[in-house]
Amino acid sequence: MKRLAVFILALALAVSIVGVCFAASGKVAIVTNTVSQNEEEYRSAQEMVAKYGDRIVHVTWPDNFMTEQEQMVSIVGRLAADPDIKALIINQAVPGTNAAVDKLLETRDDIFIVYCTPQENPPDVAERAHVILQANEIEMGNTIPIQAEALGAKTFVHYSFPRHMSIPFLSIRRDMMREKCAELGIEFVDATAPDPTGESGVPGAQQFILEDTPKMVERYGVDTAFFSTNCAMQIPLITAVVNTGAIYPQPCCPSPLHGFPSALGLPADLASPDNLQYVIDETRKILKERGVEGRLSTWPVPVAMMFTVGSTEYALKVIDGEVSLDNLDKDLLDQCLSDYANVGVVTTPYVDDSDKEYSNLLFALMGFLTY
Repeated sequence: MKRLAVFILALALAVSIVGVCFAASGKVAIVTNTVSQNEEEYRSAQEMVAKYGDRIVHVTWPDNFMTEQEQMVSIVGRLAADPDIKALIINQAVPGTNAAVDKLLETRDDIFIVYCTPQENPPDVAERAHVILQANEIEMGNTIPIQAEALGAKTFVHYSFPRHMSIPFLSIRRDMMREKCAELGIEFVDATAPDPTGESGVPGAQQFILEDTPKMVERYGVDTAFFSTNCAMQIPLITAVVNTGAIYPQPCCPSPLHGFPSALGLPADLASPDNLQYVIDETRKILKERGVEGRLSTWPVPVAMMFTVGSTEYALKVIDGEVSLDNLDKDLLDQCLSDYANVGVVTTPYVDDSDKEYSNLLFALMGFLTY
């Protein structure tokens, strides 16, 4: 009986230890835009929910986040109130994210915070987040015009609006695009489109792109390359480019899944990463049938989804004690991104004009997939 009692006590202790470890495992909260603003970001969070179940909490920003910043603060505040949440991944870190995170930091200092594609000043986001992931928007100021020239462009149209041009990386990239186009002998056209968060909303902005793109082609010729800084504009822009036979070097968020499936009528389920090669193959087939082979391109993997998935995998390692909360293991993070991309991904720390390096603000860049 004595041995049995000792055994039962040991078993109870083991169960309690397992219970403590399980409770301490923690959850990752992922905040994304809605499907109408960016389907890939939304689907990437759903992919993590499907893989990890209750360890992932997925919520969305309001569609009109520019006018509903108090709601953004409330969303993050509710997440902060859950003691089981140990990591917060925000994709995209739209304007107002800093204020929302400041509210969280008033009561929590134990949450691992990741910003994806931030739209506020780099020094400010670097103070708040442990990791910031960004496609190398600045270097795209060179790579996108170069790719446009390779596709045959003689004119380059850049669609944006004042809110986006107030974002440092995007405005710097636009200026670099203008300079690179001048260097390459390409005419640069700085075109203003309606803000999708404005009075006419997403439908109004999309209708503008559908109507204005053919006018630009009529004015500048079929060898005109088009680029828009906004996710919601990619579907109508691809549609208009294909209809006119123009050039499309890259979506704002580089990916074979961003804009292409919907614009081309593909029955692609973005919740599954297994369909990527199918989407690429079908896109190439349709574009060839439409007579625009060699006129459109993108990156070979969905960068927005890569950021969510890679940072979630890294955050779980932080929560589970495999990685330090405060000391970034950049090599491990790069590996987490590479595991999703199935190609090597190396990030580069941001260095500002004064040569100050931000070791937690990391840029990613890839080559092009031309259809």
